[in-house]
Amino acid sequence: MHFVKMQGTGNDFIIIDNRSEGVPESVLPTLARRLCTRRLSIGADALMAVDFPRQGGDLQMRFYNADGSEGEMCGNGARCLARFALESGLSGDRVCMETMSGNVLAWRHSRREYEVRLNPPTVLIPDYPVDVNGVTYDCAYVELGSPGLPHAVVPMPGLAGKTQAELRPLGMALRHHPAFRKGANVNFYDWENGAVRLLTYERGVENFTLACGTGSGSTSAVLAAKGLASDTVHLIVPGGTLRVRVQREGAAVTGLFLIGDTNWVAEGEVTDEDLSL
Repeated sequence: MHFVKMQGTGNDFIIIDNRSEGVPESVLPTLARRLCTRRLSIGADALMAVDFPRQGGDLQMRFYNADGSEGEMCGNGARCLARFALESGLSGDRVCMETMSGNVLAWRHSRREYEVRLNPPTVLIPDYPVDVNGVTYDCAYVELGSPGLPHAVVPMPGLAGKTQAELRPLGMALRHHPAFRKGANVNFYDWENGAVRLLTYERGVENFTLACGTGSGSTSAVLAAKGLASDTVHLIVPGGTLRVRVQREGAAVTGLFLIGDTNWVAEGEVTDEDLSL
């Protein structure tokens, strides 16, 4: 089985072209759990399977988290997949990807930089306080697309000085909090020299990641809705930097555009002798 390993701002993915590989849909969760396991196999945050389009796009994007759960969409994954599509001859400089949350458009800026239009907010609640162990956190809640990809956005003063180990219990508690009926990706943020420092505990990965594209978009949407951010938000994530252009109609956030680098890390054949399908 041929694979490509890519990463966007530290969010890393295994990509297979399932148009030729023909892995049954029922097997993809098991394949994701094995191949994404670090140290024992290739290792990644998620597996993306490219399939034939069904709704007028250039390709269908099937996205599986490291735990085997299928995700609605992934912003950094979409940027990487857009580059994969162009360099594999599946599209031109503009690509339309079909996802569980609707069609997603992406464009090439340069050889490595890509922009993707994230699914727009279908739910945006700027003030959504949540209690954890007797402490009330000033959360916001966002869903992108339909079905919505859920995000909690949480201000965390002094974020740069806090360790992931220190924040992990709170991230886990919020990710599984009953206030979020579908669970949530949890985005901690703070302002730093005019930019937003962001750390995301991702549903499906069940840990902090080096970047989260939809988390960056959701956080930017909340800041824009609160009047705290301009039309372009610069974000500092553990894996580097991202930009989000926010499109508005009056007070409503109608479009989110994620921009950042991609890295074509490796490609080869899966020869994992412990992989059993």
